[in-house]
Amino acid sequence: MVASPAFENTALVTGAAGFIGFHLSRRLLDEGWRVVGIDNLNDYYDPRLKQSRLELLEGREGFTFRRLDLGDRQGMESLFAENSFSVVVNLAAQAGVRYSIENPHAYIDSNIVGFMNILEGCRHNGVGHLVFASSSSVYGANTSYPFSVQHNVDHPVSLYAASKKANELMAHSYSHLYGLPTTGLRFFTVYGPWGRPDMALFLFTRAILAGEPINVFGHGAMRRDFTYIDDIIEGVVRVMPAVPTPDPTWSGDAPNPSTSAAPWRVFNIGNNDSVDLLRFIEVLEEALGHKAEKNFLPMQPGDVRATAADVQALSDAVGFHPGTPIEEGVRRFVKWYREYY
Repeated sequence: MVASPAFENTALVTGAAGFIGFHLSRRLLDEGWRVVGIDNLNDYYDPRLKQSRLELLEGREGFTFRRLDLGDRQGMESLFAENSFSVVVNLAAQAGVRYSIENPHAYIDSNIVGFMNILEGCRHNGVGHLVFASSSSVYGANTSYPFSVQHNVDHPVSLYAASKKANELMAHSYSHLYGLPTTGLRFFTVYGPWGRPDMALFLFTRAILAGEPINVFGHGAMRRDFTYIDDIIEGVVRVMPAVPTPDPTWSGDAPNPSTSAAPWRVFNIGNNDSVDLLRFIEVLEEALGHKAEKNFLPMQPGDVRATAADVQALSDAVGFHPGTPIEEGVRRFVKWYREYY
């Protein structure tokens, strides 16, 4: 009989059946962590994909799953009381810029109320570090590229973006008041195997293989900093032990937006390479061996023309600079898609 490993560290991963949460949970299990994963398994997109991800995790030693909504205050209090988490990584959220225009209350319930329950659980139960997903969408109306954590982010253009900005502010208040170390990670257009079906790469792939036209918003003039999932996970894993401390150089006279006199930080995690949407589609066409019929449409409310990440702060702090080219990342996605479907 093989002895069970002694788990020195326990992580809470919220949104464990989601795209990023699944990949992070799998990576932490590979590295010998005990992982408690929670997810409400909602139907924002096909729950069968979430169940498939979860099945790959539930067979792993060290993984425990609990179906739980972040907005369930009593359930969250019990979760924290019953476990001792070294670190909490909050990846659960109501995602999607366009969906936030149709269903705004879902964003308040999950991204604001739910995040409050995370903060309270960390505060009252001695969690050593809260790492949470923010988003490149917080840069909103900014047009100075690449987006830097030194930039002001006070002009969101969607409720989703506003909720992510609110998370950064809420975390800062808890870092200031209670000394809770918190780190926000602004993810830039994440893609890869097991990705979300509402994202462009998934939608494009499905339509092209079905011989259907794809909707290309912004008349094809949009640019995105597409970031491969493995790079996102590497960034998260490196940040987890990098517990923030107060910045001794921080001054209220000239406040640095990315650090604080409290143990709080924000980082961008992006590929640092903004790509034309039409080039991204071209790479996908090559990987699929099919040309796309394009339906060019204007930009949708809440969208921004371009994103590009300055990742110097992340590189300086944890020595990591994402860099998977879209040619490689898209090829891996297509391989997974063909195998899964």
